[in-house]
Amino acid sequence: MTTTMLGRSAPSTRTEATLRVVAPVAVGVLVLGFWQFLVSVVGVSDYLLPSPAAIVGQFVAFLPSMVSATAVTGINSLLGLVIGSLLGILIAALAAGWRPVDQMSAPIVASLAVIPIVALAPVLNSMFGADSQFGRQAIAGLASFVPVFINTLRGFRQTLPVHRDLMKVYAASSSQIVRTVTLPTAIPFIFTGIRIASSLAVISALVAEYFGGPRGGLGGLISTSAASSAYPRAWAYVVASIALGLIFYLATLALERLASRGRQRT
Repeated sequence: MTTTMLGRSAPSTRTEATLRVVAPVAVGVLVLGFWQFLVSVVGVSDYLLPSPAAIVGQFVAFLPSMVSATAVTGINSLLGLVIGSLLGILIAALAAGWRPVDQMSAPIVASLAVIPIVALAPVLNSMFGADSQFGRQAIAGLASFVPVFINTLRGFRQTLPVHRDLMKVYAASSSQIVRTVTLPTAIPFIFTGIRIASSLAVISALVAEYFGGPRGGLGGLISTSAASSAYPRAWAYVVASIALGLIFYLATLALERLASRGRQRT
């Protein structure tokens, strides 16, 4: 009976995995087909909605520009994500260990969470000069800091007091308690924050590129293409932005799975 159940569950698992891949692909194909139908048959103007074929053509024609612009925005997003995540983890660790830090950081984090990027980007771009990318990186860092801090602090607080007391009975030092109990419990929460921050970093860097500074990033080229009525080209840069966001999300998801496997082995 057990063998029969295992034999039935394996094909079912494979079917579910296949559907998980096929279903979104099928939906995407249907959406693109309907999109092309609206433009080619119904006659929707390119001004309102360029066709997928026109967007792909512009993507291929301007591929070198797409790659270089994606690299610029990607570097700004990556630096902001790394620095914001490290600061978020560090300050969350301090807030979890010392109540005064927790009380001081709460209103600051709440203020950072509601800062409008649209208002902050021009200010930072003006502060650091027209040729500096630091303003975009700082905005991506601020956007990354908040979710990483909140999730990390929540993770550090998941450790039960009885576990800490047990480690103290074993004469474990504070660093040993953090390394063996607190940090392993918080790791899933930390990676959840980083995964959320990965998308926010890309979005923030893109929005910041609309407001002054060097024009080599995806956000600046989207606004430039739209201003010159090159709408298929602008949509092609949007597609590159979506691809960049997916790359960041999948990379952080892969890191999270590697960390989970490492924890299971230990």
